[in-house]
Amino acid sequence: MDYTVVCRKLGKVYRQNTIAVHALADIDLEIPRQDFLCLSGPSGSGKSTLLNLIGGLDKPTSGEVEVDGIRLASLDKGALAKLRLRRIGFVFQAYNLIPVLTARENVEFVMQLQGVPAEQRAEKAMAILKEVGLSDLADRRPGELSGGQQQRVAVARAIVSEPSLVLADEPTANLDSRTAQALMELLVHMNTEHNVTFVFSTHDKLVMDFSRRLIKLHDGRIVEDVRRG
Repeated sequence: MDYTVVCRKLGKVYRQNTIAVHALADIDLEIPRQDFLCLSGPSGSGKSTLLNLIGGLDKPTSGEVEVDGIRLASLDKGALAKLRLRRIGFVFQAYNLIPVLTARENVEFVMQLQGVPAEQRAEKAMAILKEVGLSDLADRRPGELSGGQQQRVAVARAIVSEPSLVLADEPTANLDSRTAQALMELLVHMNTEHNVTFVFSTHDKLVMDFSRRLIKLHDGRIVEDVRRG
C-alpha cells in the first residue's frame, strides 16, 4: 500500500524544569494516501503533538516520521522547510492569514515562496477560490471576511500548491455549527477531487463524524484506531 505518512515508535518528551512530561510514547501509525483521518482525545492526550511531529514543526525524542517516503530526521533545516512548502499544507485554528493581503494574495503567498510565476499564481488562486465559493471576495482582506470565509481562504491556501498532505488543527473550533458543516463538506470534496490526505486534530464530534478513520489517543498512546468506510 502507498502511504503518505508512516510513524514508527514515535515518542516525545518535554522537560519542565526537572520534570519529564511524556507527550507521546511508542506511536506506530501508517496513513494511506487519500486517507481522511481524525486524531481525537482529551486535552493533553498528545494529538496536537503528533500533528506537529508529522508536519515537521517539532522533532521527536525517539522514533521517526516519514512523509512521502522521506525520513524527516534525514533532512536539515532548509530541506525540511522545503518539504513542508511543497508537500504539506496547514490549516490552523486561528486561520493565520496575513492581514494586509487580500484573499487572493493570501492564497498566492505559498506559490510565491515556491517561485511560481505571477500570472500562473493569479490564475491558480482564482480557480481555487472559485472552488471554495469565494471568487467574488478575492479582493477582500481577512478583516473584511467572516470566520467561515477566512477558514475557506486558509483551506484554499493549503490546497493550491497541490500538497500530498494537509494537517488541520481544530479547524472548526471558531465556527458555528452550520459553517463548520459546510467547511467539512468542502474538505471532503478537496480530499476526493484533489487526492489529498487529510489529518485532523480535534475535540469536535462533527469532524469525527465526517472522518473515515478515527484514532483516539490517551496519555500519549493510541488506544483506538477505527476505520469507518
